[in-house]
Amino acid sequence: MKNKIRIKGIIKSYHNTLEIEGDKSLSIRWALLASQATGKSKSINLLRSEDVLNTLNILKKLGVRINLYKNSCEIYGMGINGFNYKKNTVLNAGNSGTLGRLIMGLLVHSKNKIKLIGDKSLSKRDFLRVVKPLEKFGARFKTNLGKLPITIEGTMNPKSIKYYENKGSAQCKSAVMLAALNTKGQTIIKAKKSRDHTELLFKYLKIPIKIIKKKNYDLIKINKKDKIKSFNYKIPADISSGAFFIVLTALTNNSSLKIKNININPSRIGIIKILKIMGVKINLKNIKNYKGEKVGDIYVENSKSFKAIKCNPNINSSAIDEFLLIFLVAAKARGVSYFKNLSELNQKESPRLKWGSKILNLMGIKTITTNNSIKIFGNPDLKIDKKIVIKNYLKDHRVFMTSVIAALTFGGEWTIHDSDSIKTSFPSFLKIIDNLKR
Repeated sequence: MKNKIRIKGIIKSYHNTLEIEGDKSLSIRWALLASQATGKSKSINLLRSEDVLNTLNILKKLGVRINLYKNSCEIYGMGINGFNYKKNTVLNAGNSGTLGRLIMGLLVHSKNKIKLIGDKSLSKRDFLRVVKPLEKFGARFKTNLGKLPITIEGTMNPKSIKYYENKGSAQCKSAVMLAALNTKGQTIIKAKKSRDHTELLFKYLKIPIKIIKKKNYDLIKINKKDKIKSFNYKIPADISSGAFFIVLTALTNNSSLKIKNININPSRIGIIKILKIMGVKINLKNIKNYKGEKVGDIYVENSKSFKAIKCNPNINSSAIDEFLLIFLVAAKARGVSYFKNLSELNQKESPRLKWGSKILNLMGIKTITTNNSIKIFGNPDLKIDKKIVIKNYLKDHRVFMTSVIAALTFGGEWTIHDSDSIKTSFPSFLKIIDNLKR
């Protein structure tokens, strides 16, 4: 079977209801914190993607007992700093920056040296952003010029630290928060606004945490926790996965869609705010609070026209994984859209800002791109009637899926390589596409 797909022609109109797989960020965080709890924790709707399965495999190597069933997962936590593993253990984070960086926070207390590796894409990404604050706890790291592989040597007497997170990286912030679980004294983090899933889980688990919200940053104070009780968690659907179908529907004539029970955490719905400004018809209904997270149903309808946007960079962190999709809407907007302060896009699986611009250029859309900004000259009448090939993009799952959405909504004949990249975050993506096309 060839690892590429061909798409020719746009998708027909549809009216559907979807249930999306579990949230990747919450799936990984549930597993990591369940490993630090005492006793059996259980999850329903855990995402079965490679990133999450790699999380479970790493925990097993660290001595954690895990039972994975068809519809649930059980983790028998070993308590805070309870990992038990052999010398010279090697942990493989695969493609996951979230896993690679967060697990390092739990290893600052490791008794033996341990090595962390990843795939080709992850090995190109910056890990100094995590190493530097974690070194302050007393752990020692040997890196490959700030990248993987990394050898970690923990400390038995970790110190509390003060840390200024100025990149808007939830991964860096969360790694420090996890390291602070077993640290004497109070760890203080001044963090630029970013996703707050870890904070919400800490609150739910009654880990001593105080959060003071300022206009441009959060001040987070964490004290040691002796014991975390085991906990059950039903993982809501992932808005980063749902976003592909939100944009597909917005760009497909006479179509509408309902996505059920999806995570609408305010730190994750930047794409909804941006698309509403651009004229997309989106409504949130049946909103409820689930263990600190906001969950609800998303309703979206096709829009006849779109407005260009000068995007407020304060929204960036809450839409960081969805900008490639937002760029597609900007391609069909009337006028010039401008997005800036997007350097974090280049810290993902591929240099996504570059790839976002490249996809648009292949489609016939003019862009002006710097290392942290992009101007998109929209064309409301754009229709593609040529062949387009997408390949050599470091198997970035979001580049693949964005290309599929572009092919289905703008036309042309597309050949998109590395279709197995969706296993990283959204294994059922193409199956859902096929169902909508019927």
